[in-house]
Amino acid sequence: MDGWSYSNPVKTCFGEGRFDDLPRLIDGRPYCVVTYGEDYFLSLAERLAERSHPAVAVISDVAPNPDFALLGKQAASCAGLDPYPEVFVAIGGGSVIDTAKVLAAAGGDFERVKTFLETKSGADDLADTGIIAVPTTSGTGSEVTSWGTVWDAAAQKKYSLNLRSLYPEHAVVDPLLMLGKSRELTVSTGLDALSHALESLWNVSANPVSTAFAVAAAREILEVLPQLTEDLSSRPLRGRMAQAAIMSGYAFSNTKTAIAHSISYPITLRHNVAHGIACSFSLPIVLRSVARDEGQGADALRRIFGQDLEAASARLMEFLNILGVSMDPADHGVDRNEWETLVDAAFDGERGLNFTGSKEKLQQAAKSFGIV
Repeated sequence: MDGWSYSNPVKTCFGEGRFDDLPRLIDGRPYCVVTYGEDYFLSLAERLAERSHPAVAVISDVAPNPDFALLGKQAASCAGLDPYPEVFVAIGGGSVIDTAKVLAAAGGDFERVKTFLETKSGADDLADTGIIAVPTTSGTGSEVTSWGTVWDAAAQKKYSLNLRSLYPEHAVVDPLLMLGKSRELTVSTGLDALSHALESLWNVSANPVSTAFAVAAAREILEVLPQLTEDLSSRPLRGRMAQAAIMSGYAFSNTKTAIAHSISYPITLRHNVAHGIACSFSLPIVLRSVARDEGQGADALRRIFGQDLEAASARLMEFLNILGVSMDPADHGVDRNEWETLVDAAFDGERGLNFTGSKEKLQQAAKSFGIV
């Protein structure tokens, strides 16, 4: 039996009402809330202040896909805080948590983060500020990982800020915070979680613990997500989906993602496709491309989909169709020529190098679906 290792230092608090654990976790420290500017999220910040103590600042202008330009302004707004936050409390989706991670590393100066991302140097200059992550969607997994996704829209580039110090101290997962989310957001974030689970299986860094989390997460998402889209106010279904998403996060926190994510980043940048859709519409293609492979990943996929993995890819396509997501790249703005270019580039990227399959089999799988 091959050796393996697994590590995740985040202390996770899960359950309805766990938002009220935050005052105890902040423990009297000066803190900064990072959240969205909508009334619901601002009310959560106020609720926290009433039950704990006022934040030294509330950063509420977070936008989807955190970008260099906005992050620079947000970091600068923290520079003069007195006292400076000892912990950033992120209340929101993946963009909020990623923003909090950048601010925690910036220490009031985004240029330090920018230099590190662009040159891979200057790690010793980065700050090490605490983070408490409170996800309000089921999908990102950022609350239990050590990296944050950062975008430079002007240069059409995507970066991953990866530091062990970016593991949050705590992930507070309260399914009640996920009630009221739209069908569109529920589908997109849920598919992001499914992609994290599957991408951690066809992955060179998979291990038995990450695999166990991934299998459990994927099986649950495949069952729960279609039901949840028909009953968005269901507390039991929201709870199950939130738990599946956190297990998916545990899985890919040790493996990172693979080829579907690598393909997705330019699609989000160029065509403004939501991340959860961009990284999931190709999953049936990827699944078919590895259907005849053997090994730990194939065994795990059979535990999810059954013995016939080639038939499983059609099942996964139907799952996406039920959710209203096309697996045809053209329906996401990607024509045949761009698709081939994206796949070529994706295999050379960091996430593409994690993939256990091959470019040739992936393109053959795409052709077998008749979409490219």
